[in-house]
Amino acid sequence: MTSIPYAKRACAVAAVVLSSIALCEAFTLPTPRRSIQRAELTSTNAVTRNHLDDCFNDICDGFIRPTLFAAALAASIFSSQPAFADGTPNEDVAQPTTSSKLNGPPAYDEAWGLIKKYALDQKYNGQDWDEAYAKYLKDVSSTSTDEGQIMKATSNLVGSLGDKYSRVLDKDMYAKIQKFDLIGVGCTLMPDPTTKEIIVGAPPVQDSAAFQAGLKVGDAVLAVNGVDTMGRTAFDIIDQISESPDASKVTFTIRSGGEYRDVTMKRELLEVKDPVSYRVSETRADGTKVGYVRVSEFNSRVKPSLDAALRDLEGQGVGAYVLDLRGNPGGAFQSAVEIAGLFMSDKLATDVVDGNGVALKFRTSTNKVAIDPSDAIAIWVDGRSASASEVLSGALRDNCRAVVMGDQSFGKGLVQAVYGLKNGHGLVLTVAKYLTPNGTDINKVGIVPDVSKEDALPSSPGFVPFFGSDTSRVDFNDVKTRMSSPMCSSIE
Repeated sequence: MTSIPYAKRACAVAAVVLSSIALCEAFTLPTPRRSIQRAELTSTNAVTRNHLDDCFNDICDGFIRPTLFAAALAASIFSSQPAFADGTPNEDVAQPTTSSKLNGPPAYDEAWGLIKKYALDQKYNGQDWDEAYAKYLKDVSSTSTDEGQIMKATSNLVGSLGDKYSRVLDKDMYAKIQKFDLIGVGCTLMPDPTTKEIIVGAPPVQDSAAFQAGLKVGDAVLAVNGVDTMGRTAFDIIDQISESPDASKVTFTIRSGGEYRDVTMKRELLEVKDPVSYRVSETRADGTKVGYVRVSEFNSRVKPSLDAALRDLEGQGVGAYVLDLRGNPGGAFQSAVEIAGLFMSDKLATDVVDGNGVALKFRTSTNKVAIDPSDAIAIWVDGRSASASEVLSGALRDNCRAVVMGDQSFGKGLVQAVYGLKNGHGLVLTVAKYLTPNGTDINKVGIVPDVSKEDALPSSPGFVPFFGSDTSRVDFNDVKTRMSSPMCSSIE
């Protein structure tokens, strides 16, 4: 068996969380009909209670399916790319000890190798992973072309992990991840493990702009819209593109083999609607204007939209805020980190820890704060606030930038990565857990509010914008007291 250097394994979290496609949302819906409802639900500002109850049936019965987001995340020195089966042995791909090399169908071998390297549970649900390779492959010939049979075996392999968040995606579901694609061309970027160049890290989504332009795994992206990528991360590139969120095209300078070319691609965000609604909810007797901001999910539009909303409210003289994350199941992990940067500069947002216990610290951006640093912030959460919502809530509370109010949040402290398989399917895999800045593991626990809903929130259904947006019961003097020393000790 080819051994994988510990340094590479220790960087697994960066390889998949920072440079593949990360997942940080609580659930998805199991059928096409309900998937359409889900898309309508999370992309509109007005949500009906019936649709929400339908969505959360999956949570109530304990079976929670992950919703996907395509986030081109890459950062710092961590770099180890996913391996894709192409018929050629790759010395960096884990091999079962029971054979000299992987000898199953490519998609099965890809999935097995990725799980071997990157799974958070490095005990594989108590299995010998080499034995699992043979066990779930026994009824499939290595030369089989029956895709249904191959993917059933692959699904059984993934299912043996006993992880309700890890799964195999069919081609249609994998294509739908573009709703959270922050670049908009169906292309995942990551650092090359040797050169540190930004490269195409996974097969482009079928029929996406990147696919049609002929981009391939391993192609070096030397520049984006004429700006060199060397020394930059995919976070930087996303920030650059986000400066013009409505731009219809993006140009990559590509090196493929020994050839150089500029590729201009049309950006498509699959009709993702604005997840942010806001208003000045009241003006208090002391003259304080209160801004109410509702974020329904963390999709590809959330950061620029929230940035604009906050700056508009600041321009209207707002001096205190309610950030309503009730019913928000999450979304793009890095969006939560970036949004935290609209409220605080250069602060620890979260620690992401992989299966080897190696932690990677995510900090907020510098000098991109959208509101006055002295403005009081109350965050509203409930049992349906999950994942990225919890990342943001934990980041702001632990840094003494906000007070959390409402019900205990859902408690999903795990991060998934989504890998594109060469046959057009995808693999969703739990690869890491995250901790709040003060080191709290909220998985299966949630964010415990500082103030109960009975003491501060409206009695109307909390997740219905405007009907449940009465901010009059929030005591912002108490919020400021809780945010100040000695009651709170900010994390540097």
